Amino acid sequence: QVELVESGGGLVQAGDSLRLSCAASGRTFSGKTMGWFRQAPGKEREFVAAISWGGTNTHYADSVSGRFIISRDNAKYMVYLQMNSLNPEDTAVYYCAAGPKGASSRSWLYEGWGQGTQVTVSS
Repeated sequence: QVELVESGGGLVQAGDSLRLSCAASGRTFSGKTMGWFRQAPGKEREFVAAISWGGTNTHYADSVSGRFIISRDNAKYMVYLQMNSLNPEDTAVYYCAAGPKGASSRSWLYEGWGQGTQVTVSS
């Protein structure tokens, strides 16, 4: 079973940047698509970004495309989310999860959800 721990969240101002990290443990990290999701207060969890095992394929939600960059370091079992030009609408708890090849934005295919890391963007 994949165990994932997110970190790097915090309180920032609009226009700032943050880099989130996701540390994975367990042999099932290998070969997995990794995804970032977020959940704002009173809203359902939504897809943010996903990256294939080899890192060659990435997919972003329209709301973050051009501002966020997902990356991974398989040797370190790490996944990252570089978030630029943050705005108050990005305020949420951010989660990473592991999914099968091609999982993309389909959250029901993912597993190993961590506790999340809070990102708060003030205007």
